[in-house]
Amino acid sequence: MEYFKSVLIFLFAGLCEIGGGYLVWLWYKESKSVIYLIAGGLILALYGVVAALQSSSFGRVYATYGGFFIVMSLLWAWKMDGFQPDRYDIIGSLIALFGVAVIYYTPR
Repeated sequence: MEYFKSVLIFLFAGLCEIGGGYLVWLWYKESKSVIYLIAGGLILALYGVVAALQSSSFGRVYATYGGFFIVMSLLWAWKMDGFQPDRYDIIGSLIALFGVAVIYYTPR
């Protein structure tokens, strides 16, 4: 159950960081309303709180989150921007996920 909870927290943190960053990106790059900037900033702040819900140490949490971020960023770009991941994006993502599994989920 603890494993499932931590994965959900990583996924929610990823949505907050990527979604918030995307709103800021739209404000800056596509001249969207300042509301995008404000909403993006608030969601990015929420990301910091969500990440702190993990039970491990800061360094291990943020290192593991990096692997989740890689995969989620590519999925976001694929769905939101029409980016087409290639085989090397997929291979790299799988390597990152394997690495974070070793970092975060290996018994100590």
